[in-house]
Amino acid sequence: MSYITAEKKQELFSSYGKSNTDTGSPESQIALFSYRINHLTDHLREHKHDYNTQRALLRLVGKRRRLLTYLKDNDIERYRAIVKALNLRK
Repeated sequence: MSYITAEKKQELFSSYGKSNTDTGSPESQIALFSYRINHLTDHLREHKHDYNTQRALLRLVGKRRRLLTYLKDNDIERYRAIVKALNLRK
């Protein structure tokens, strides 16, 4: 993952997690997946026939969806906050 630096990860985790070392909370994972999804989407706009990347993108979207469902089921306020912060649909 050369497109994401350690500093960028720390920034994402500190912005959306509880601290910059909070790498496991659903919010920080969703933020990281969203960053990666946006990067892969830009890549696929340029390289339409890169099917391996397309498959990886769909897997990431599924992982993010499952985490969002988990968060919605367990803490609706945190779910609403992360959806609003990341500008996600739903």
